[in-house]
Parts: sequence; structure tokens; C-alpha cells
Amino acid sequence: MGIVEVVGHLPRIWGRFRELIRTAAREKPDLAILTDSPDFHFRVARKLKRLRIPVVYLVAPQVWAWRKGRVKTMRRIMDRLLCIFPFEEKFFREHRVPATYIGHPLAGRVRPTLSREDFFRKHNLDPGRPLITMLPGSRRSEALRHLPELTRAAEILARDRPMNFVLPASPTCGAGFFAQPLAGSPIHAIEGEAWDAMAHCDVALAASGTVTVEAALLGAPMVAFYRVTGTSWAIGKLLVDIPFYSMVNLIAGKQVVPELMQNDMSGERLAVETARLLDNATERGKMKEDLARVATLLSGEGDAISRAADEVESVLENLK
Repeated sequence: MGIVEVVGHLPRIWGRFRELIRTAAREKPDLAILTDSPDFHFRVARKLKRLRIPVVYLVAPQVWAWRKGRVKTMRRIMDRLLCIFPFEEKFFREHRVPATYIGHPLAGRVRPTLSREDFFRKHNLDPGRPLITMLPGSRRSEALRHLPELTRAAEILARDRPMNFVLPASPTCGAGFFAQPLAGSPIHAIEGEAWDAMAHCDVALAASGTVTVEAALLGAPMVAFYRVTGTSWAIGKLLVDIPFYSMVNLIAGKQVVPELMQNDMSGERLAVETARLLDNATERGKMKEDLARVATLLSGEGDAISRAADEVESVLENLK
């Protein structure tokens, strides 16, 4: 998420790349399964193909959104592409990339572990108040970018009516990371339990990314948002060509959840959208119906990981 944001990590990434290629040349694996991270793994795949190591690529890069020219490279370096979003298989096959839609790996796995009653009791939440779940992002840098506006939204909402606000901390951050940024805020950070927090919330405020897919699978009404640096946003606007930013809306083919991106992501706007969903049971119910349809599309045919394994076996069989 962003261009400027990754620069500081380049020396470490370059070291890992060289280590991986040296190991592949020495060990000569029968097949490589590369997962996501296209800017890294496209380079890996090129090197592997020169070593005559077949490549199965899991999680299609979003070339349908930006840098569409990469599809030519994909034809050369991938023996099989495994797609986790339903609209991708058609796109890649039309561009002569051997693609298969396997379903989303999270479908069928995302579920709460506690009942609403038990979750509220465990975290001393008032069962008579709405629950707003804050999902600022799993990385520390993105969470810090989003927290001021999320905190502002919570303060605005809390003035109008009593509410519960929880922020399930990702393993990358940990609940302790939020102690100082949330000091004096009505938001209560908890350790993990994101699926329970989403499953039992009245509205989720979710950073655009995988967590919106999880929220959709759990049927959580949500408002999606995201911010990057001004430079990354300006560059991205020139490169990205998609009707929506949220994966939930892209899968649905229409706007199911509100999207507050960059300058539109303010505490005031977040509070307005949250209050609108809380006050309009009909709209919230319609969103839940649309999210259920998205969840059905994400389920595919059977377990995604089992289908991925079948595809890998198929590639290996064809090599014999």
C-alpha cells in the first residue's frame, strides 16, 4: 500500500531475493509456489524459469487495476496462476495466462469463536450499546496514519449516544502499541479477536485490504477507508484504473460499502457514515444481503487450498 512507504525496506528485500535464488539454484526444486508480492516474485520467477524450475503463482497480482503491461510477463514466467477473486480468471484467460479460480482461502475459515454475549462479557462491553469495531490496518505505519481520524470519529459518535468502541490489535502491532495513541479516547484496544469483533459489531470501520474481505465473510456492515502519503496518492491516481478501491465493491461489481479514501477519510465523514448505518436498519440490512452475496462468490467450489493443491499436482503430472 503505497510507493514511498516501501523504500526503507529495499535493502532487506534485496538480500532475501539473492538468498532465495542462490538456494533455488543449489537445491533445484521440482516446482516453486510463489505467493502474492508481485514486485518481488516476478523477479524471482524470471530467475527460476532460467533455472528450468516451473512456477505456480498463488494470488493473482492486480494487473486488472494497474500496470496492465505486466500480463505479458506473466505469460512467460507462470506455468499456472491461481486466482482468489471470482472476476480474475476470465480476465487472465482473455490475456492468455493459464489461470484458475480456486475461491478465497478465507472463505469457510473465517468465523467467530465466541457468542456476542460472551464477547461482550469478556471485554466488559455494555450489551445495550452499539458496538463499533475499529480496524486501522495490520501494519504499524498504516495504523498510525489512520488512528487520528478514527479517534476523532469515535469522539464525535460518543457525543451523540453511548457506544462501545473496540480495536482488535493485529499480531504485528499488539494491543500495547495503541496504549499511548488511544489515551483518553473512547476506543478500547484488545489483543487480537478481530473475527469476533467483526462478527458481533453493528458497524466496522475497516482499512481497505484483506480485512474488508474478512468483514464481508462475517456479514459485518462496514465503512472502508485508506490513506497513504500525498506522493503515493498522486502517483497512484495516475496509475490505477478501477471503479472502486475496496475489494468488496470490486467483487460485487457495484458500491456495497462506502469508501472514504485519502482526503475523504476524516473523522467527521467516518462518523456521518457510521451514524447513517446505525440509524437506517433498512440500509444496513441491504448491505448485509449484498455482503452475503459477496461471501458466496468468494466461496468458489469447495475448499480453496485443496483446489490449489489439486492444481499443483496437475502441473507436476504434466511435467512427467
